[in-house]
Amino acid sequence: MLEKIKETADFLRSRVNGDMPTTAIILGTGLGALVDYMDDKQYIPYAEIPNFPVSTVAGHSGNLIFGKLGEKRVIAMQGRFHYYEGYDMKQVTFPVRVFKELGVDTLFVSNASGGMNKEFVVGDVMVITDHINLFPEHPLRGKNYEELGTRFPAMTEAYDKKLIALADKIAEEKGIRLMHGVYVGVTGPTFETPAEYEFYRVIGGDCVGMSTVPEVIVANHASMRVFGLSVITDLGGKDVTQVPTHEEVQQAALIAQPKCLEIMKELVNRF
Repeated sequence: MLEKIKETADFLRSRVNGDMPTTAIILGTGLGALVDYMDDKQYIPYAEIPNFPVSTVAGHSGNLIFGKLGEKRVIAMQGRFHYYEGYDMKQVTFPVRVFKELGVDTLFVSNASGGMNKEFVVGDVMVITDHINLFPEHPLRGKNYEELGTRFPAMTEAYDKKLIALADKIAEEKGIRLMHGVYVGVTGPTFETPAEYEFYRVIGGDCVGMSTVPEVIVANHASMRVFGLSVITDLGGKDVTQVPTHEEVQQAALIAQPKCLEIMKELVNRF
């Protein structure tokens, strides 16, 4: 693993013009438009990057983009990898390992999710304050490399409280309704049953999705600061009769996108 991480990082260093960013952003379903606000962009398709998987999901473009967002240089993942695509957890989280090798110390993540908090409406944006990991495979399972992080990393503050406070301030300034909540990470690729939504709510979840948790665990293992946004693209539970589709999820994410962009652009340049 260490050799693969170094090989990939060396390849990117050889291809990228300018200084290597210390900030990385993983853009989820329907949220790829942040790259439209980046300057001096350099696209590297995943298919060209040694040891990188290739995204297979509609709405995930499959590019690593280096550039400037405002005054800050960033790396943006336009499309992520999911456990349900058949990748193992080390493949899903491999980009985060490479980011750390490149010198990244802060990771921003975003995703689409189904809401079970009764106060949520479709199109809400939620700051992830914590998560519940229900994936059957843990990304840190197996041999631990001390070069990557400690054997038993704490997850007490998986999502950085200072970044959350700054996001709240930005949302207040811009008049954006910004929710807080716990994200439940599950395998997918099926959408949840009404009973599953109720179960996730009872155990403390506010929304549920099929990504993010593995990357956040590995980022914490690597001592990165993490901030996460989740767009509520559908609602579920015993009283909800809506049948979600991937197309509707993408559409709801696009509607919420302006709010996410406003928060993310400001946050990246003010932390």
